[in-house]
Amino acid sequence: MRTLRGGASPVMIGREGELRRLARLASSGEPAVAVIAGEPGIGKTRLVHELLATLPASTVVLVGQAEPGSLSRPYEVLLDAIDGRPEVDEQQLAALADARRSPVERLHTGVAILADLIADRPAVVVFEDLHWADSESAALFERIADQRGPRLLIGTYRPDDVTRRQPVAGLLARLERRHAVTHVRLDRLTPAQTAALLAAATGAPAPMRAATALHHRTGGNPFFLEELLRALPSTDVETLVEQPLPWSLADVLRRQVDDLDPASVRIVEAAAVLGQRIPFDLLAGVSRTGEDELIAVLRELVTRGVLVEAGEDEFAFRHALVREAIADQLLGRQRRRLHEAALEVLLQGGSSDPAMVAHHARGAGRYDDLVAAARSGAALYLSIGSAYQALQLAEMGLDELPDDTELLGAAARAAWLAGLLDDALRYGRRWRDLAGAAADRAEALYLLVRLAWESREFDEMGALTHDIETLIAQLPPGAGQARAMTAIAQSAYLRDDLEAALLWSDRALALADEFDLPVIRLTALLEKGSSLSERPQSAAEGREILSALVDEAEKAGEWVLAARALNTLVQEVPPASPDEHAEALERMRVDAERAGFESLAVATYFQGRARLAQRTGDLRAGIAALEEGRENDSGYRRRGRWADYHGVFLAGLLLEAGEYDRVEQIVADLAELADNLPATVPGLTFHLACRRGDLPRAEAAMDELLAGLTHQEWRSGEQAHDLISAALDLGLPAPRLDRLVADLVRPEVSQAYQTLVGAQLAEARGKHAEALPAYLAVTDVESFQPSVRGTVRVGATRCLLAADRRAEAAEQADAATPLLARWAGWRVAQLDQVRAQLGLAPAGAPPAVTGPAALTPREREVAVLISEGLTNTELARRLYISPKTAAVHVSNILRKLGVSSRTEVGPLVIRDVTA
Repeated sequence: MRTLRGGASPVMIGREGELRRLARLASSGEPAVAVIAGEPGIGKTRLVHELLATLPASTVVLVGQAEPGSLSRPYEVLLDAIDGRPEVDEQQLAALADARRSPVERLHTGVAILADLIADRPAVVVFEDLHWADSESAALFERIADQRGPRLLIGTYRPDDVTRRQPVAGLLARLERRHAVTHVRLDRLTPAQTAALLAAATGAPAPMRAATALHHRTGGNPFFLEELLRALPSTDVETLVEQPLPWSLADVLRRQVDDLDPASVRIVEAAAVLGQRIPFDLLAGVSRTGEDELIAVLRELVTRGVLVEAGEDEFAFRHALVREAIADQLLGRQRRRLHEAALEVLLQGGSSDPAMVAHHARGAGRYDDLVAAARSGAALYLSIGSAYQALQLAEMGLDELPDDTELLGAAARAAWLAGLLDDALRYGRRWRDLAGAAADRAEALYLLVRLAWESREFDEMGALTHDIETLIAQLPPGAGQARAMTAIAQSAYLRDDLEAALLWSDRALALADEFDLPVIRLTALLEKGSSLSERPQSAAEGREILSALVDEAEKAGEWVLAARALNTLVQEVPPASPDEHAEALERMRVDAERAGFESLAVATYFQGRARLAQRTGDLRAGIAALEEGRENDSGYRRRGRWADYHGVFLAGLLLEAGEYDRVEQIVADLAELADNLPATVPGLTFHLACRRGDLPRAEAAMDELLAGLTHQEWRSGEQAHDLISAALDLGLPAPRLDRLVADLVRPEVSQAYQTLVGAQLAEARGKHAEALPAYLAVTDVESFQPSVRGTVRVGATRCLLAADRRAEAAEQADAATPLLARWAGWRVAQLDQVRAQLGLAPAGAPPAVTGPAALTPREREVAVLISEGLTNTELARRLYISPKTAAVHVSNILRKLGVSSRTEVGPLVIRDVTA
């Protein structure tokens, strides 16, 4: 059997769902057929390899592969699969290869060989590269699909290489008509999956920018990416971004155009220099080719799979590395002349694509044109929400003019929106240092305050705020001073100094009204509305300001301000209903995407979905939202706001669900990161140890937690409830518990949570009469999530049971049940416990089936005979069972029907049959 091709990555990335589908088919014990389709290098063979690694040792595995030219070698795939297997009968093998025998006889021989190898054991049979398979192998594949038994038949092929004249084309059509075929179509890796593959291959998270560049360079094709990785001299993937292609890969790619005529070669070389997007008119102008001739050449290149028609009058290379391989063969002078020709065509036509102008200006060595295009292009891309493209253009210009403040400002904003905080800080600081105009410096400081907060550089944040205050004193009233005031308002809000935030917001608003500064007015309203929303007594006013601001900002195209306002609305003052909450969340995502605001459009959005799931009491949906966020947020491990942004939230929900092994792994991952808050890892470790009943570990973690809390200025009722609930579950010694409560329950914790924690502590000390009214006082607190309200009612149920007030206890238990219907873990376990004490079914248990519907098919048969008047002895004789077994059936039937005599069975059974 041929050894399967492998990959550079030790784990397969992005194919988990496909692997699960195939694994289910392989373990079903039934015959199944699966067809895996995808372009070269997409991972078809790797997927099969991963599947085979999961199979039990008793499974028979046969893998054969067709090769180019195997159309003339009958049964090539089967011969490849059985090569080297000593158990194959030599006479059968000779018969299979004997060209003098009839095709039918040889086909039967092939089926017999497989039958002897597999017998009745579970088996997986793989035919690789069916697009190259000979007609006999295709016929054998179809015959295997007709066989019975616990076997999975898999075929892999490249759709683009299949023509009507190849045997596989008819095979696929016939399989569809005759079998339930599972189709697995492998797509290219997403940017997030590319980053994951790089991390798996190198053992370290890949920088986001390097991962993005390599995804663009390889098109998300795993083979191309792994070929680049094989040439990597170290674990620094950033060196791959500009590294020449390995000769082996370049040779494979260039073969696609080796036999083109000279005119076509000239056109494809021009296309390679033009870039990934190739407008028809531009290619015609650069190659000086007539329309008809160019259409003919392009049609040939599309047929070969070198190019694809990407849009109206626009083409692209199917793989970016094909373009690189062709361009790398050109002389430097050839490339420069082609770039000059492209630049002239673009400038003469008044091109509206500054990125293309800048690209060709750089290739042509015309740097004034490059910088002009970079400035206009960065501003354009920022205005349409293409932050990463804006950053690339700004950096291209900065390579030539590193002190250009316009480009530095664009680069800083773009890097911030794209979530690249290190780059944003570097460009923002240089922008501030070189800014000549006061208004420009105020803009830089406004952004730097935000960046310092998101990077948790709190000392720098304070220093920046001092710089802004100094700047305000030097500035005359006007735009610059107003902008600086909004920067201080933002800083005060982020540092929870709400009085100062409101003061500076109002000052900025006054100047904005006086000097007609609409954008600064909206910015000041954002800081004011956000600050008011933080206080219960002014939350309604803050919501009103922010709601109006969203409408104004959207009309003005200020998408960043609109998205930030919506984010505050869904977090600080959630909408009245879950539907309105979901609508606001989606609106925030749309606005953030329009701005290119990566952190709000991805990370914050999925966190919002998780909070919405909490609000509706759906634990699984909350966990799924965070897992999706982790998958989609390609930079969740990068430095910024914050490393593994979803990790703490996800660990908390998994603690709720009782998935402690997964929590352990997340805590270990978090412990390796540098920017966790001091109480984060100790708090999770303490909570986990409590739930696992590990008192020594819990006490050790508690000491670290208490030390961390001294650096945590805020206190949260939710945090107090979660940790104290865990401590009570463990049975933490009273002195330790008292110390924990004193550190967690501070005056700033909401009164509702203080009451709940007090009730929990009173109940734990056996003071049920004291705990009950406290529980009842907070049963309907709107700020509590359904899961917490469910736990409140469970606590009330326990206290009522302790007072022997069972009817009231049952009411509380019934009220808790729908609140915890879509939850899990310890809260549901406590509910089930009190329901059992009350003689009620566990929460979520299906309603008990009673009456005739509860009877098994055998019991229904016995019931019909009972209705005919048969005795147990007669039943036993009729059904070939013992009289004792018959008596058991009769007893079960009477119990399930709720009757006491055999004569009552008949009417119930007859009524059920005629219903």
